[in-house]
Amino acid sequence: MAKKPVNFTLNGQGRAAFADEGQNLLEFLRRGVGDLSPKYGCGQGTCGACTVLVDGETQLSCLVLAETVDGKAVRTAGGLANGALDPLQTAFMDHFAAQCGYCTPGMLMSARALLDKNPQPTREQVIEAISGNLCRCTGYEPIISAILAVAEGRAQA
Repeated sequence: MAKKPVNFTLNGQGRAAFADEGQNLLEFLRRGVGDLSPKYGCGQGTCGACTVLVDGETQLSCLVLAETVDGKAVRTAGGLANGALDPLQTAFMDHFAAQCGYCTPGMLMSARALLDKNPQPTREQVIEAISGNLCRCTGYEPIISAILAVAEGRAQA
């Protein structure tokens, strides 16, 4: 199997690694680069556990080829805390928005993408932004409340 060089930025740091031809971004990040924050859920793009940001846009890393991020910026939940917790992480704790935690990285990244584009979304916009992320434990109310708390400035890092 041919290897492809991938030069990209991961959570603000320049990275270079080789991806197997046809390897998805999720496997590349987890096994090739060592970022374990995106989770493998369904492998079919329906659960959102593997959500990452590529150049600021949400992407399901199980469906994206690793080689397509060459020259791009990838951000994962592992890069949210930069010396201090991201306000979203604090709000998720304060609002009990995570139980088993499996969906949490994908939820955080979908929420971060929304807040980066629209710092004061409506409840409906929050619901739409996380609609591709399934949660089996917490339910959605605590997650929505946490995201809205950040938007309303009630959550601090």
